[in-house]
Amino acid sequence: MSNSIFELKDVRFTYLGKFPALCGIDLIVSKGEKIAVVGANGSGKSTLLHLLDGLIFPDKGTIRAFGQELKEGVFNDESFSRDFRKKVGLVFQNPEVQLFCPTVKEDVVFGPLQLGMAKATIAKRLEGLIAVLGIKDLLDRSPHQLSIGEKRKVAIASTLIIDSDVLLLDEPTAGLDPLTTRHIVDLLIQEHKSGKTIIVSTHDLHIVEELADTVYVVSQEKQIVKSGKPQEILEDFQLLQAHNLIHIHRHTHDDTIHTHPHLHTEHH
Repeated sequence: MSNSIFELKDVRFTYLGKFPALCGIDLIVSKGEKIAVVGANGSGKSTLLHLLDGLIFPDKGTIRAFGQELKEGVFNDESFSRDFRKKVGLVFQNPEVQLFCPTVKEDVVFGPLQLGMAKATIAKRLEGLIAVLGIKDLLDRSPHQLSIGEKRKVAIASTLIIDSDVLLLDEPTAGLDPLTTRHIVDLLIQEHKSGKTIIVSTHDLHIVEELADTVYVVSQEKQIVKSGKPQEILEDFQLLQAHNLIHIHRHTHDDTIHTHPHLHTEHH
């Protein structure tokens, strides 16, 4: 039996028929993998995750998930749609997309309630996420009153509470302080140890080594230009600079100008 979860062959997607977002993506994701997709803004990382989550569908090429080709029509089958939504969870880059209920608590439990999860199971999972993410004081507040970091933690909680087999995370540490970033990374490591498949898109290279066994670099031409182990990718400064993932920092010390590469990151 195949161990692959996703199989993408020559996947192409264009917005409004004229703005290319992905141009010929070939990718196989196996059960239990940790994958990071890195690239500059506008390289197609979010589009790739939306395709994997069945929110949009290729103009050309094919995507298979759990052995089934993902096409718009398959989600008309209520049984398939519910099963897929239980198996695959997405944390959006913009957390406000996920937050629409009057209170934080209602937002976090909305997904599992819609999927028919037992209330006792929801309560137990909610308790665990409250402790890990430190959102106890936010539960009765309106999501729209929260800071960007607080919104991101709530969005992550609303996805993790479903206990999906596959977690897709679009820039999960963007806008977070270093301590919260540490907590999120540790949480995702634990989720992977429990058997989950993790796919993270990011341009924050500081989290890549811990959250990925394989890194895919996507270019401004919307293509995968290289894949490899995190250390191999992170040590290829020419590759990272060419795809706007590091920049050259210049400073003066003792009347001498020094240059060295800086990673793009949301925190230091």
